[in-house]
Amino acid sequence: MINGGCVGHEVEDDCDGCQIGPFERAVVRDALKKQQKRAAVPARIAQRSAELASEGFQAWLKAREANDFSVLAPILEEWVALTQEKCQLIDSSQTPYDICLDEFERGMTSQRLDEVFSEVKKGLLPLLSSIRARGVPPSNDWIKGSYNPDEQAKLCLRICTDLGFMLDQGRLDVSAHPFTGETHPTDVRMTTRFKEGCLMEGLQGAIHETGHALYEQGRNMEYEGLPVSEPLSTGVHESQSLLWERMVAGGLPFCHYLLPVIKEHFPEFPATATAGDLYRAMNMVHDPSLVRTESDEVTYPMHVVLRYELERDLINGTIQVADLPRLWNEKMLEYLGCTPPDDARGILQDVHWSSGMFGYFPTYSLGAMYACQMFEQAKKELPDLEQDIAAGQFSQLRDWLYSEIHQVGSLYESGDHLMEKLTGSQLRPECFLQYLRDKYGPLYQLEEPQLAESINSADES
Repeated sequence: MINGGCVGHEVEDDCDGCQIGPFERAVVRDALKKQQKRAAVPARIAQRSAELASEGFQAWLKAREANDFSVLAPILEEWVALTQEKCQLIDSSQTPYDICLDEFERGMTSQRLDEVFSEVKKGLLPLLSSIRARGVPPSNDWIKGSYNPDEQAKLCLRICTDLGFMLDQGRLDVSAHPFTGETHPTDVRMTTRFKEGCLMEGLQGAIHETGHALYEQGRNMEYEGLPVSEPLSTGVHESQSLLWERMVAGGLPFCHYLLPVIKEHFPEFPATATAGDLYRAMNMVHDPSLVRTESDEVTYPMHVVLRYELERDLINGTIQVADLPRLWNEKMLEYLGCTPPDDARGILQDVHWSSGMFGYFPTYSLGAMYACQMFEQAKKELPDLEQDIAAGQFSQLRDWLYSEIHQVGSLYESGDHLMEKLTGSQLRPECFLQYLRDKYGPLYQLEEPQLAESINSADES
């Protein structure tokens, strides 16, 4: 019996009137939603969107080369008008930007994002101010050197497989920009890139992509090809890469595992280096970067908040395309204390808007916040987790993520709903803020003249 009442239930709840289970009800829910969206958008809009994506990319390349936003502006104006029309056709009762958000972060609204990002700004700006004014930065100069890219590739492959990436269901290669491409859970391709003078870039890129790849390899094959087996959202997908890259690989326990592995592959690595040294070097807060992709995890969220606020107001019609360069520079100064000297390092640095991807940017920071909350829950349920990580034993965490996140797919209707089921509460920005305070307060000696005892002990071990 598939009727409106049964499909309308919380999908994971049992229902005496249903002859299908929660995953089946989620399939019906998502298939219906997708069909309604497709039916609402006429062919002319779909066709023009495809054309604009190609035209927009070429215009963005030309605008970057000329360092001139006005080259891209006409395409953006058409994108905004087309997006507003499309959103109105899909659901005229919602603001246009909320329709855009739902494409990437299902169930999310701008009202909820305003709450989340307002709390992030309130907590993050004082931390950034303290780091700049009073922080004593650790040094990572000692880690610079000459690291053979072929040996880096071997190191990364070893670590990825230690984390759980299955080579019989995927592969690791090299590309200009790291990415994960999924054609099927049994064929997941990921890439990273290497710089001879920088060991960490290729390593951190490989770990990040491994998080994405593990999510794809862990998708629920019982519902293969059906909507419920798909990842819940872009933000939840990003949470898996950031959990492994930042919560795990950016933590002190992981450095105890990583250091001897690095020394095995690179005997020239400083012999006196300790896990504490490595931890400090991997967690630098740099001077505010003009470029989002080159930012550290403390400054990065403000890049995302800036873009969110601009695209929200742009799609909802409260600002115009012509306002973007001025507003971008004003917000960069307010949030990050720097002003781009030109369009190429400011408003033109990202390709997303030229492709009509309004609503995508928030998922980057939502992913970091989901990851923090997930990892805190994992530590509660797996009391030996940090000791296991230090020993290079990752299966317990991987299996937990597999059962609690990967296999669940899109059973729930939003990231908030997933967080509530997993951790007992919706997404809590304070969890992310506390993670940053706990990590960077000791690292930058903001609280005491001495580094945290745990880091000091790592130097002695």
